[in-house]
Amino acid sequence: MTEALIIQLIADYGIGDPAFAEVIQKLTYLDRSIRVSVTSVPSFSTVATGIWIAQFSQVNAFSGLTVFANTAPRRVFNNHPEKTDGGRLVYTRLANGTNVISVNAGYCLSFIKNDIKKLFVLNVANEGSQFRSRDYYPDAVVNIANGENKYVGEEISTETIPDPPENLIGFIDGYGNLKTTLRQSQNTYKSGSKVRITCNNITHMGVVADETYKVNDQDLSFGPGSTGNGDRFMEIWVRNGNAWKTFNEPRVEQEFKIEAV
Repeated sequence: MTEALIIQLIADYGIGDPAFAEVIQKLTYLDRSIRVSVTSVPSFSTVATGIWIAQFSQVNAFSGLTVFANTAPRRVFNNHPEKTDGGRLVYTRLANGTNVISVNAGYCLSFIKNDIKKLFVLNVANEGSQFRSRDYYPDAVVNIANGENKYVGEEISTETIPDPPENLIGFIDGYGNLKTTLRQSQNTYKSGSKVRITCNNITHMGVVADETYKVNDQDLSFGPGSTGNGDRFMEIWVRNGNAWKTFNEPRVEQEFKIEAV
C-alpha cells in the first residue's frame, strides 16, 4: 500500500482566507492523492511560522510528511538584503524523513536551524505573480513530496538563517496562553519561584511552574508548554484564565521579560 502524502501548509493568509483554498486546490490538482492541513499565523510573523515549522516537522513526524510554509514579509532583515523580496524558496530534508519547504525569510527556519544538514534553493519563479505560493511554489512542493528533485538547485549555507530569538511572544493559542520563544533549557528559574512578568508594558507577579502545572486557579504562571518537542517552549499562562487578556492583548513578536522577585 502506498503511503499517503501529507502536506502541512503554514501561511499568514488569515483564518478562513480563500487563499488557503486556492493553494490547496493547486496542490491537489497536481496530485489528487495529497492531503493538506492548514495552519494560519499572524500576518508577516516569521516567528510564529518558525515555531510551527519546528513543531510539525519534529513532533509525530513521518516519512511522507512535507511541511510547506509561506510567510514572506518583504523587508530587510538582520542585514540580509537578499530577503527584501520576501526571500527565496528553500528545501531541506530532516533526519526523521520530513521534508521542509519554506521561504527563507526572517525566523522561519530558525527553530530547526541546528537540525538542518543541507539547505537547497528551489528553482521556482519568484516574480511575475502576485500569488507565487499558488502559481509557482506548488509544482516544487508536489515534486519533492513525491520523492523527486526536479526543482532542487544550489546548496546554500545555514548562515543565511538567523539564530532564534529568546525573548519574544511566539504564538497565542485559543486559550490565551502566550507561547514564548524561550526554550525550557534556557529557563534559569526554579519551579515554585516567584517572578515578575512584563509584556506589552504591563507587569504582573507570577510563579514558575513545571510539567505538573501545580498552581492555583487564576494564578499567573511561567512554565513549559506542549510545543517544542524535547525542549519545550515556555509559556505565560493563567490557570482557568486568559494570559492574553491579562496583558491587554499583546501581539505576536512583542518582547517579554522575566525577573526574579
